[in-house]
Amino acid sequence: MKIIIAGAGEVGKHLAKMLSQENNDIVVIDPDEERIKEIESSMDILTIVGSAASFDTLKDAEAKNTDLFIAVTHFEEINIVSAIIGKRFGAKKSIARIDNMEYLLPLHRDMFHQLGIDYLIYPELLAAREIISLIHQAGTTDFYDFTGGRLSLYVIRLDEESPIIGNSLLEVTDNDKPVDFRAIAITRDNQTIIPRGTDRFHLNDTVYIIANRSGMSQLSRFTGKAELDVKNVMILGGSRIGKRTAQALEKSFNIKLIEVDREKCEQLADFLESSLVINGDGRDIDLLTEEGLQDMEVFIAVTGSSETNILSCQLAKKMGVPRIIAEVENMDYIPLAESIGIDSIINKKLITASRIFRFTTAAEVSDIKCLTGTDAELLEFVVNKGAKITSAPLKDLDFPKDAIVGGVIRGKHSFIAKGDTLIKSNDRVVVFTLPDARVKVEKLFN
Repeated sequence: MKIIIAGAGEVGKHLAKMLSQENNDIVVIDPDEERIKEIESSMDILTIVGSAASFDTLKDAEAKNTDLFIAVTHFEEINIVSAIIGKRFGAKKSIARIDNMEYLLPLHRDMFHQLGIDYLIYPELLAAREIISLIHQAGTTDFYDFTGGRLSLYVIRLDEESPIIGNSLLEVTDNDKPVDFRAIAITRDNQTIIPRGTDRFHLNDTVYIIANRSGMSQLSRFTGKAELDVKNVMILGGSRIGKRTAQALEKSFNIKLIEVDREKCEQLADFLESSLVINGDGRDIDLLTEEGLQDMEVFIAVTGSSETNILSCQLAKKMGVPRIIAEVENMDYIPLAESIGIDSIINKKLITASRIFRFTTAAEVSDIKCLTGTDAELLEFVVNKGAKITSAPLKDLDFPKDAIVGGVIRGKHSFIAKGDTLIKSNDRVVVFTLPDARVKVEKLFN
């Protein structure tokens, strides 16, 4: 697949790196020569110095032969214009990154579609939604719903309170009852493995679990923790993520939002209805203590600095805040953030990649979740008639060892996959896969 990426910032660079691993033909366009040199030094892909909104630049990039045009520069206007031009030049699909909520209204979104933009992506809004979904999930470090929640992914880090440490996968599963959840992967010492029945759970393992609605209530056996009763939430950082998160939560919880920029504080105070906006530096321990950090059920750090977010979350952890969420955009800092006990990590690059990756697969994929702390992905395939995956039960297929079928959604019902499960056309199938197995998995569903 030929893919043009407009923008060599953090998101564009991350997309180029991940998509180039799939043997795609990648072209990256950016006016900043230093950014282009950085990409050239680390990746074997074609680069062009220039504006993605330039007709000549897009001609040089051969936009007319492009399968996917992705505009993710820092400037919304350039993204919109370049995505429209790229589509008019002949790109089969075009995607534009935006930072304006009104563009996502149905009427306006249809207008952009008529202009040639197939998909609008607002990473900060997606990040805010991910934070909101995490608030009630006690003990989970990540959470994601497939097909309206008929199947869900729970990511759980095993601490001293977990009752399953030392047990095998077979010992955790009650074979006398229907299987409503399944541990599909474990990350341990920066290595991701797909567990078999005799594999045992260790302290500090990160466990990836697929569950249907019946299995959700059984997940406490992994965490040993009850559902968190949330009343008070502190948000550090009045970024777009902080702003959207506060707006969504303020009707249900007591929200305190701390922002260092006074002018931005005034804008936030006008925008938010009931949240308390405080002008102050989140690195000031005395300020956080005075504002009642120790009384919070949830602390969310979403400033523009990964370092500030990590340090403030470490303080919140020491003060006993039960639920801690941090935005960490520097990928190198993610293992550090996990090691100090931050419950959940938000990364816009991974969230954006999750939304864009589904346009790059050969098979029909309705959803993709790129997972923090691992190169693995969770994909929801829509099974077409005649796909090889429907030819025999899973145990009789040559299914890659670095991938596993987690669950199946069939009509209004969902169930956890087993060896004798026979996949049918029109099923939606959730698959966990490591990078080396992804192409083989796609062929089974193609």
